[in-house]
Amino acid sequence: MKICIYGAGAIGGYLGVQLAQAGADVSLVARGAHLAAMRANGLKLLIGDEERVVHPRCTDNPTELGPQHFVIICLKAHSITSVIEAIQPLLASHTRIVTAVNGIPYWYFYKHGNACEGSTLESIDPGGRQWRELGPERAIGCIVYPATEIEAPGIIRHVYGDRFPLGEASGERSTDVERLAAMFVKAGLQAPILDRIRDEIWLKLWGNVCFNPISALTHATLDKICTDPATRALSKAMMLETQSIAETFGVKFRVDIERRIEGARKVGAHKTSMLQDLERGRPMEIDPLVTVVQEMGRLTQIPTPAIDAVLALVTQRAKIAGLY
Repeated sequence: MKICIYGAGAIGGYLGVQLAQAGADVSLVARGAHLAAMRANGLKLLIGDEERVVHPRCTDNPTELGPQHFVIICLKAHSITSVIEAIQPLLASHTRIVTAVNGIPYWYFYKHGNACEGSTLESIDPGGRQWRELGPERAIGCIVYPATEIEAPGIIRHVYGDRFPLGEASGERSTDVERLAAMFVKAGLQAPILDRIRDEIWLKLWGNVCFNPISALTHATLDKICTDPATRALSKAMMLETQSIAETFGVKFRVDIERRIEGARKVGAHKTSMLQDLERGRPMEIDPLVTVVQEMGRLTQIPTPAIDAVLALVTQRAKIAGLY
């Protein structure tokens, strides 16, 4: 099974090591010092007290790799449009694209079955290019729950988690998604196949839509956001707006808001990805996590005053920092 991981950063690198050790024919697309270190010394994963090292093909030029069975996109969602052309050499008629990204994916309204069937969302797929040029029919949904970090170029540290739920847009258990899930399981990962993958996408987004921008604005960790009465109340207001929008599209939440907030609180003194990006001077993932919810609110004519206010503030913060 040929698997290309496009964006071999913290999560992509973790997947790369696990899948390579399980026997998949893995290749990695990366860049810069991280790529140079992987080429020279292999890719090292620190997990618990163990070190795992693999030596997959690594490149910044996908044309060297040829068509794949699966391309797992592990980029920040706002970066995908810029690499559409570079991904093309990896695609054959049978190739599936696995969207291991945060937020709403480009294929969301494929086989959705409501009035928005076939629609694209400008905030996450400008001009509908991902839909047209990658193709929604290729996509397999994937939610990323583990936390990992790049400790040094070529070295990934696993922090917690091993769960990557998978699912077809249609909800069917296709041969492709079953093969991919089996390989993930062989690699020591949890990969349940969900018949309602969009429910799980929204469950993760439910926290991201509020905790990420609030943390970027306040520099607070999750435990502080969830225990301070004011920021907890603001988070809840944003989550209620998000829930109303999602339920209009048929989404079912398997936990209530208080339990979702408590789950975040129990993670402890964790900096969200948006805060980490701000501190490290990297482009902030605002559109896939926040703007897209506002856009879907406009589609459903559901007011989003709390989201609107926080989005305006975090967007200005990012622009001033040169990260948006």
